[in-house]
Amino acid sequence: MADESLFDFLHMEIVSHIYKEQQSSKEEMDNKDRAVCVSVLESMGFRVGQGLIERLTRDSPSFKDELDVMKFVCKDFWTKVFRRQVDNLRTNHQGTYVLQDNKFSLLTQLSNGKQYLDQAPKYLAFSCGIVRGALSNLGLDSVVTAEVSVMPSCKFQVVVQKL
Repeated sequence: MADESLFDFLHMEIVSHIYKEQQSSKEEMDNKDRAVCVSVLESMGFRVGQGLIERLTRDSPSFKDELDVMKFVCKDFWTKVFRRQVDNLRTNHQGTYVLQDNKFSLLTQLSNGKQYLDQAPKYLAFSCGIVRGALSNLGLDSVVTAEVSVMPSCKFQVVVQKL
């Protein structure tokens, strides 16, 4: 339980630090400044995801196909990182996957409802990077985006780039 709280607090502090650092010289942040912050957080998450997946798959056999990789991410990887499995995985069988998490752990510290929906993207950038970094190390180049309509439910869309 203590580890869970420590990770949540660390994540909140990382997000806060990145945004404060970007805003330090300005009175108010514009969309460009927010985009820089999201990019920095996503890049940090990417490197963390790469490292985590290396440790988790060290003794695992290789995966047969893209769907097997996504199932591993939804069950094993998600459980290790976010303390629960994805609630739902959908695919169009053409490289697009939607991962639904109805109680996303990094959003539970925000109030339920719609009043903080505008704050959600900054708390999801790091997580998108983690997923993208993990998939990258598993051989799947992808674009990962997140969408929140009601707290703390979150949908991650993964679009695998075909080479």
